[in-house]
Amino acid sequence: MQQKNKREKWIKTRHKIITAVLKPVIGTYTKLKFGVDVQKFKEQGDRQYLVVMNHQTSFDQFFIAMAFDGPIYYIATEDIFSLGWLSKLLVWAVAPIPIKKQTTDLKAVKTCLRVAKEGGTIALAPEGNRTYSGRTVYIKPSIAKLAKTLRLPVAVFRIEEGYGIQPRWSDAVRKGRMKAYVSRVIEPEEYKALTDDEFFAVLEKELYVDENCLSGKFEHKNLAEYMERCIYVCPDCGFSKFESRGNTAHCTSCGKEVRFMPTKEIVGINCDFPFRFFGNWYDYQSDFVNSTDVTKLTGKPIFTDTANLSEVILYDKKHPIKENVHIELYGDRVVIGDILTCRFDDTATITVLGKNKANIYYNDKVYQLKGDKRFNALKYVQIYNRYKNIKEGNEDGKFLGL
Repeated sequence: MQQKNKREKWIKTRHKIITAVLKPVIGTYTKLKFGVDVQKFKEQGDRQYLVVMNHQTSFDQFFIAMAFDGPIYYIATEDIFSLGWLSKLLVWAVAPIPIKKQTTDLKAVKTCLRVAKEGGTIALAPEGNRTYSGRTVYIKPSIAKLAKTLRLPVAVFRIEEGYGIQPRWSDAVRKGRMKAYVSRVIEPEEYKALTDDEFFAVLEKELYVDENCLSGKFEHKNLAEYMERCIYVCPDCGFSKFESRGNTAHCTSCGKEVRFMPTKEIVGINCDFPFRFFGNWYDYQSDFVNSTDVTKLTGKPIFTDTANLSEVILYDKKHPIKENVHIELYGDRVVIGDILTCRFDDTATITVLGKNKANIYYNDKVYQLKGDKRFNALKYVQIYNRYKNIKEGNEDGKFLGL
């Protein structure tokens, strides 16, 4: 009987070569673009780690690459694996570890174990999302169990002032300073002595960053541009839409206008604006949604949008269905033209990806809405989660999906 072929290794020699070749180029570009001071992790030695980071900018993974020697195996959401030939190139070059966003993915855990046994360093953002508010967002407690399963030393990688440089809702990279560094290493012997809850509390504390404060200046001519990707509640009007240009934004319903400042502060132009920092406004919006019984908002749409509709073939490609489809968001469903009605009761989850994409996991399929540059995908996630909280008898629940 012929012996079965051994499973092909995840870690390839080419990963080390590609990392060594690209690192100087990407490092130089990243420093120039983001004004980031990445502190080299001099204590790395020949050890492998589980690197956990807070998530602020689109380039956070490159900061880790600049701080550590050798290839890093990043846990990445399914969207980057559904880009056809580009995904295949990424898999060949750096072999990211796929995970389904906002779900418990046992296959991803098994792949992490495989990489760890082969000697690889693994990195992930336990938040699973870039912050919209400037604060570290919800972290799944399962990160503690994953770390204990891998039995690797945990390197906590802190990114500070990244929100001042590039808020998630903005295309503009501001001129300013930020830093990224390993703030702490938690050894297996240390976390082994802790319960899962105790260990999670340590990780949550170490990863928490709040940028809603005065901490330098972040200059750009378009500080307010595209804030409507995040904000959809006016302190006077409730659910509303906004328009932004340059450093100012206004509510299309009441005309309330504000200016975004290089200090990260917001000031009223034609009003006394009640929120000093963006995070304060974001908190108000979340509280507003959590105080609304969306199950009663089913007669007419809360919001209407236009977006391109695709079906996501996970880990393969995106199949375009129709462009510029009329979308209606109700308190209990999303109506996508005359093509599809996604009732929240039959929807597994809704996630936001990047700046203007929403994935709807409906009836064993994944549909993606990709709007224009001002499309707000966040409201779909938060209104869906508010509905689910109410229907599941958790009306006082505050978690809205991020």
